[in-house]
Amino acid sequence: MAQGVEEWYKQMPIITRSYLTAAVVTTVGCSLDIISPYSLYLNPTLVVKQHQYWRLVTNFLYFRKMDLDFLFHMFFLARYCKLLEENSFRGKTADFLYMLLFGATVLTGIVLLGGMIPYLSASFAKIIFLSNSLTFMMVYVWSKQNPYIHMSFLGLFTFTAAYLPWVLLGFSVLVGASPWADLLGMVAGHAYYFLSEVYPRMTNRRPLKTPSFLKALFADEPVVVARPENVRFAAAPFDGIHQD
Repeated sequence: MAQGVEEWYKQMPIITRSYLTAAVVTTVGCSLDIISPYSLYLNPTLVVKQHQYWRLVTNFLYFRKMDLDFLFHMFFLARYCKLLEENSFRGKTADFLYMLLFGATVLTGIVLLGGMIPYLSASFAKIIFLSNSLTFMMVYVWSKQNPYIHMSFLGLFTFTAAYLPWVLLGFSVLVGASPWADLLGMVAGHAYYFLSEVYPRMTNRRPLKTPSFLKALFADEPVVVARPENVRFAAAPFDGIHQD
């Protein structure tokens, strides 16, 4: 069992393994009172006035209490982060890291701007950790890039991957969780998908270009494509099929 988990961990691509490790270590450290969550949360005042710039990163690593919700988000992180890095971003590790940096920047910007809007500032002030939102962004991007994969929710009903973010959002509402984290993740995910997939097809321009210094950090090594077992695809809409 332990050897199987170790092998599974070692086979993860570098970005997924690094983020999962940092998230688990940070959350476990806070649960054991080794690390204080008060030194991790996003606080614009402390970032600007006291130069505590690490908060711009650490708020994406803490997933609150180690409960069922934590396990769910670790599953989503390990699964969809890994699928994206091994499939859509195969051999493009720098591009994948840039996607995460873009998402983190968008999420941080939304929270900071939202805190300046009257009547909404109180709601945004409560959002001090964006780890759940970044994870949900990855789920959203994966669902947009794999819209025809058949999925099942707790064995109750089936749907295509295009509706996965909405199914998870509805489940969060049903269990009484705040939908804000999921909604922010969907906004950031859609912003990335539009700028990286839709807008270039419309204008032949690519506004999101991975900086050369990020590409220099990673060698283009071949990556084994990981395809989920027993995957079924829905038929694509007829009007979406084109032949050259």
